[in-house]
Amino acid sequence: MMEQVEGALAGVTATVQGWGQPFAVWVVPALLGLGLAASTGLRTFLPLLMLALAARFGWFGIELNAQMQWLHSDAAIAALGVAAAVEFTADKIPVVDNALSGLGLVVRPLAAALAAGSLFVGVDPLLAAVAGIIVGAPTALAFTAAQGGLRLASTATTGGLGNPVLSLFEDVLAFFTALFALLAPVLVPVFLVILALVIGRAARRVRRRPERQSA
Repeated sequence: MMEQVEGALAGVTATVQGWGQPFAVWVVPALLGLGLAASTGLRTFLPLLMLALAARFGWFGIELNAQMQWLHSDAAIAALGVAAAVEFTADKIPVVDNALSGLGLVVRPLAAALAAGSLFVGVDPLLAAVAGIIVGAPTALAFTAAQGGLRLASTATTGGLGNPVLSLFEDVLAFFTALFALLAPVLVPVFLVILALVIGRAARRVRRRPERQSA
């Protein structure tokens, strides 16, 4: 009788462990990649830099797959740091900021796919790359498009003078979105819904400003 009970418990334990493995291999990386992709939709290099540093120093339990180990090398971290600083500065310059937003429609989905794909550890490299594209590219593109629309509205209503303030707001959003994804990937969907509402509300306020001024 005891042997039967022990056998049943062993079977239940194996089943639970079997459920946990796909969750750790696929679900958690997908959610983490989703959060990083949203952040990448606002800033190209800052989320990649944060991911590289987390993987380099073992923060938050972040691990990259074998084909992406180069991302946390000294050279890659230095290059990402310089690129993030240049992007931060250039995005505060009128006209240049709109050019960066246009370029981001191409570059940011690629960066997001790279970041998301690097998180699928222990799977076939091709599957990891495909998963990264599916998770990262559409998410980054959606947030980049929303940012571009908000930036154009700000340019039309303030003549570009309000864009540096808006850019700083986006810097903060990008940083905390990536940080939240690294800290609590399971809660990323809830966070992204809140973030989308915040961006949507900001866009409506910017668009209504001319009406208030004319009134």
